[in-house]
Amino acid sequence: MNRKTKPISPFPSPSPHSSLSSTPSRKTLSLSFFSQMARKSSLLKRLGIFILLLVFAVFALATSFFHPSPPPDRPSNDVKLSSDVKQNLENLRSQNWKVKIYMYDLPKKFTYGIIEQHALARGGSVQPGTDVSSLKYPGHQHMGEWYLFSDLNRPEGERVGSPIVKVTDPEEADLFFVPVFSSLSLIVNNGGGLATEGGARTYSDDEMQEELVEWLEKQEYWRRNNGWDHVIVAGDPNAMLRVVDRVKNAVLLVSDFGRLRGDQGSLVKDVIIPYSHRINLYKGEVGVENRNTLLFFMGNRYRKEGGKIRDLLFNLLETEEGVIIKHGTQSRENRRAATRGMHTSKFCLNPAGDTPSACRLFDSIVSLCIPVIVSDSIELPFEDVIDYRKIAIFVETNAALKPGYLVSILKAVTTEKILEYQKELKEVQGYFIYDHPGGTVNEVWRQVSQKLPLIKLMINRDRRLIKRELSEPDCSCLCSNKTGIISSL
Repeated sequence: MNRKTKPISPFPSPSPHSSLSSTPSRKTLSLSFFSQMARKSSLLKRLGIFILLLVFAVFALATSFFHPSPPPDRPSNDVKLSSDVKQNLENLRSQNWKVKIYMYDLPKKFTYGIIEQHALARGGSVQPGTDVSSLKYPGHQHMGEWYLFSDLNRPEGERVGSPIVKVTDPEEADLFFVPVFSSLSLIVNNGGGLATEGGARTYSDDEMQEELVEWLEKQEYWRRNNGWDHVIVAGDPNAMLRVVDRVKNAVLLVSDFGRLRGDQGSLVKDVIIPYSHRINLYKGEVGVENRNTLLFFMGNRYRKEGGKIRDLLFNLLETEEGVIIKHGTQSRENRRAATRGMHTSKFCLNPAGDTPSACRLFDSIVSLCIPVIVSDSIELPFEDVIDYRKIAIFVETNAALKPGYLVSILKAVTTEKILEYQKELKEVQGYFIYDHPGGTVNEVWRQVSQKLPLIKLMINRDRRLIKRELSEPDCSCLCSNKTGIISSL
């Protein structure tokens, strides 16, 4: 029997058992259908809005990534910076920015008064009423203190190429220079004379140091930052040694760290400065034609501490062919003899003195006599711009004391290599001449100016740290050379 298939209606059929009152009308069913459709439409709208918001968020993130906010050194206008931070940023952007240095007007007993005492100790006299500022500073190997003092006394227009500027208002200063003649003070009484007429008493360097620090500790600007932003010249290894623990926060200008502990001096905090050369500048050209001596040395044979190697080297080298090695102390005649020897030698021996460094190294450099350095713990000035391996030969102490070793390695150096050394020496001569325009003085100031960021760090750090006694020295920086050297040949 064939059955006819009824068409499927979208509406449910009423049950035959249901009453007429419970059967929904066609109108009711239509409203239900459209209500369902309206809910679906509302969901679609919400979904669409969500998708639009998601797309916008992704776009904003991508825009932020490819177009980031201004870097820290160029803050947006809504960021409020302190005046100090703003000034630091402006300084960093300015290529003409110079460190501002204020020089203390020290009582004359710490400057020209020491020159006067030096003259009196040598039988000189100073007439009453004489302006001691007219006295001439005596020449010696640590007279860098005089050149730095004189530089800051020049009119600003004459200080060509200087990386620092002198200010007369201490409130403007980044750093404070203490112009004490600490090295000259050490040698006042060395002449054997009396520092006061009538022989009442001799001059006392220890008293000078104590009085200087007492004066400093009364100064507002020293107390303000515990001396961190002060600069003191102590070229002689013994200069300021009595009071160094009271001034060790300052930037010390030293020839080496031979007499300083690790918590008193370091390469990071302080500046190595050259000795003032005592040999006349060699004005000839590079060449070996007039340099017939292989190795030359003239100086004090007997020294203390690391300098004891000198006597051992004398014993080894006195009879070597091509070597001139002589004992001689400072005098005009000996300086003339040393000048002749250095100007006519290929190599100049530079052993340690009482401390790792000695004036002879800088005499060698200005003489174009290739330095042969036998001093394992030596520190050298301006090593950030000078590669000393190009101008000097370094020999480890133990190797130098082997019979025949030193002479054999020097004889093996070719003429071409000697000329290379001499050309490099001529290139860097100006770094070691204090009265050369743009020479040593400007280089020392450049080194000092580079300490300023560290100084500011230490000032702020010092203000927050709790003071405590340490059983071991706290040297949180690079210390002096305690590792020795490697022979360069």
